[in-house]
Amino acid sequence: MSYLLLHSSTDGQTKKIVLKIAEQLRNLGRECDIRDLNTDQGFNISAYDKVLVGASIRYGHFNKKLLRFATSHQTQLNAMKTAFFAVNLTARKEGKNTVETNAYTRKFLEACPWKPTLKSVFAGALFYPRYKWFDRTMIRLIMKMTDGPTDPSTEIEYTNWDSVAIFADEFDGL
Repeated sequence: MSYLLLHSSTDGQTKKIVLKIAEQLRNLGRECDIRDLNTDQGFNISAYDKVLVGASIRYGHFNKKLLRFATSHQTQLNAMKTAFFAVNLTARKEGKNTVETNAYTRKFLEACPWKPTLKSVFAGALFYPRYKWFDRTMIRLIMKMTDGPTDPSTEIEYTNWDSVAIFADEFDGL
């Protein structure tokens, strides 16, 4: 089995999740081709048995290349087994961590012409010291409004790795 695993990551947590999924799938004997959706558009989807896409949300939006990819490849994607997961800090909260309850993910999937077979949402990571001044300031403001940590030295990985492992198994079983 040959899988295409795409990531659209802002600060690297989405890529880290894709790499963890790839490791798990490779341990099962699957071939995984990992690509960056933000920079690489030159791949033939029909060369793969399944496609998985992980994308992060920044300031309430996915990278525009994600919708362009989904739109331009919708016929192929909708004809095969596919998976999609979103990564955002909103998902750190109970009641905001499912496709149905995570507003950004739900809205994207409702508007998207691609209808993934499997969908999920994972909480991302908060690494204030790694952000540039503007991002650090904006994310602190957002965290203050959503009762999150605002200490600029805070580094927290909210990703539930057990949920990621379950998702990888579900993707493999499609």
